[in-house]
Amino acid sequence: MSSSPRPGLERKIGPLQATAINMTQMCGIGPFVTIPAMVVTLGGPQAMFGWLIGAVIALADGLIWAELGAALPGAGGTYVYLREAFGVRTGRLMPFLFAWSAVLFIPLIMSTGIIGLVQYLGYLIPGVADDGGTTTLGKVIGLGVIALIVLALFRKIGEIGKLTTVLFGIMLFAALSVIVAAFTHFDGAQAFAFTPGAFSFDGGAFWAGLGAGLIIAIYDYLGYNTSAYLGGEVRDPGRTLPRSIILSILGIMSLYFLLQLGVLGSVPLEELKNATSVASTVLEQAWGTGAAKVITVFIVIAAIGSVFAGLLGGSRVPFEAARDKVFLPVFAKLHPKLNLPTAGVLTMGAIAAIGSLFTLTAVINAAVTVLVLIQSLAQVAAIVVLRRRRPELERPYRQWLYPIPTIIALLGWVYIYFSATWLSIGLSVGWIVLGVAAFLAYAKAERVWPFGPKGIQESFAGATEGNGQ
Repeated sequence: MSSSPRPGLERKIGPLQATAINMTQMCGIGPFVTIPAMVVTLGGPQAMFGWLIGAVIALADGLIWAELGAALPGAGGTYVYLREAFGVRTGRLMPFLFAWSAVLFIPLIMSTGIIGLVQYLGYLIPGVADDGGTTTLGKVIGLGVIALIVLALFRKIGEIGKLTTVLFGIMLFAALSVIVAAFTHFDGAQAFAFTPGAFSFDGGAFWAGLGAGLIIAIYDYLGYNTSAYLGGEVRDPGRTLPRSIILSILGIMSLYFLLQLGVLGSVPLEELKNATSVASTVLEQAWGTGAAKVITVFIVIAAIGSVFAGLLGGSRVPFEAARDKVFLPVFAKLHPKLNLPTAGVLTMGAIAAIGSLFTLTAVINAAVTVLVLIQSLAQVAAIVVLRRRRPELERPYRQWLYPIPTIIALLGWVYIYFSATWLSIGLSVGWIVLGVAAFLAYAKAERVWPFGPKGIQESFAGATEGNGQ
């Protein structure tokens, strides 16, 4: 399979590293801080089913990523898919809007890892966090952690792949430790004590809270697509990308369900609802304070690994856009020795730092709504458009049972989007409108569509439409 001929990024990431990158990004601090919120939102132990429904949506969406990633394995993931799918009609508009939005929502999602990380540091260091959230000291520590992560990203991709594999091992150890600790004093009756009438269609707690619960669940599953963002640096992407995406979703789904079930059966419901570091509580009850503190350190490191993997993948989006002259030229420059997109890493690190100063719930809602609007729904359209318009495109992987998973993903994303707060929905629409205005100003200055030729070059095997005009 041929891909973009432009030199720069090196294909050094293998199947194990790609899967490790995805899973490390997925299971950072997310489930450790959102399990209590999930229980509150869904009204009790029935929260465990929220994780399963979220996994179905994530898997359906993952199968979209798998086909698109295998067929179009370039740096930036969605940026490439939207460019190839929509460039023939709307020129650079859709890839521009994605790059415009990704520079916001990717680092915002990463900032939630820092917020959760600081919450767990509060178990180890007095004064870092309290019942009201992160203290000033905690915010300063969070900013310092982001600075260290950005510095750690300044290394060659081969070294990063090895480092991420180590971080993946730490994450797996931390999650499995909490699961084992929970099941050492597991109360099945407590875990399955569903709220009476919870599943009633007439105002049952489960259905009433499902939309908001799925926002939490999807937030925790996000990251299964990180290897696709690194498509220009993956070896044998036609095989590696689909496998890394599907295996990471199935693996994390199993971990999350066991983690939620174990916590429900080991921590009393009222205590769980108010917990700020629930994993540490589970560990302390099972093995004592000393062991709890040691494993909490591993949880913090896992959170760092998640942010590291997310910023790694996200930084490639503005890089690819800038190489197409769709984004600011500074983002197209690679570090002269390390072959990494310097401006992308630094910019996303800065936005993640700003996001870490806000509350966890506010950042999750804002990031997820923007992501759904310009990435998830757009990719649903992209896979349909490419199947119809470019049947000759080489597809090493074709979505199983197409179009059923695509339809499930579409319905799930629409439901999740309209379950968000109206403020978040308004902000997401406003951000896209602002992006359209920015694109029109750019297009007029560059004299491209709608003020000139479309200027999109299809770059992958099977392209037959030249410059897309």
